[in-house]
Amino acid sequence: AGVIRYAALFMTLLGMWFIVQMYFDHRWKVVSLRSWLGEQVPRHKCGNRKSCPQNYFAFKIISGAANVVGPSICFDDKVIMSSVKNNIGRGLNIALVNGSSGKLLKTDTFDMYSGNINKLEAFLQEIKHGTIVLTASYDDPATRMNNKIRAHFEALGSSHVKKLGFRDNWVFLGAKGLKTKSAFEQYIKNDRKTNKYEGWPEMLEMEGCVPRKMD
Repeated sequence: AGVIRYAALFMTLLGMWFIVQMYFDHRWKVVSLRSWLGEQVPRHKCGNRKSCPQNYFAFKIISGAANVVGPSICFDDKVIMSSVKNNIGRGLNIALVNGSSGKLLKTDTFDMYSGNINKLEAFLQEIKHGTIVLTASYDDPATRMNNKIRAHFEALGSSHVKKLGFRDNWVFLGAKGLKTKSAFEQYIKNDRKTNKYEGWPEMLEMEGCVPRKMD
């Protein structure tokens, strides 16, 4: 009887562990059951759920959480902006990447609450054809945003920038010379009725595969 009780307890604990693992794996990177059993688990670039085809770049963009947790941007398995790298800030965090080689060209942050909007306009005007543009919001992305800035992002392929407002969350991947709207964009409105963090909506996370520019 004692052995049966211990066996039942073990199976119960194992089942609970498996459920907790499945629930928290995405955020907390809990060791999977397969890994625990010794099976090699494949790793995909940027920690994404799937691998990208040949001649595609993997990316992951995570917005900030309220005004506490900063955003991060990963491209082709390299974290190019994050709190750890100490190159992010309030407002818009933007990374420019060569669309053919995947080489990082530039990163910068733009305070959209009290910063100089002319700095962002000059930055956007200087983007060259074929450049991939990755953007993550943090805290407030739009207080100082004007129609000129919105038009620049629309030209890069954004569908949501025209309605971006105070403390909204936004992640976006576009490109200079894109002839259609980008398929890589997420947006969530700041709404006290639905916000996860009182004055801020929940964090956004977007991953995918962007094709290498071949011409």
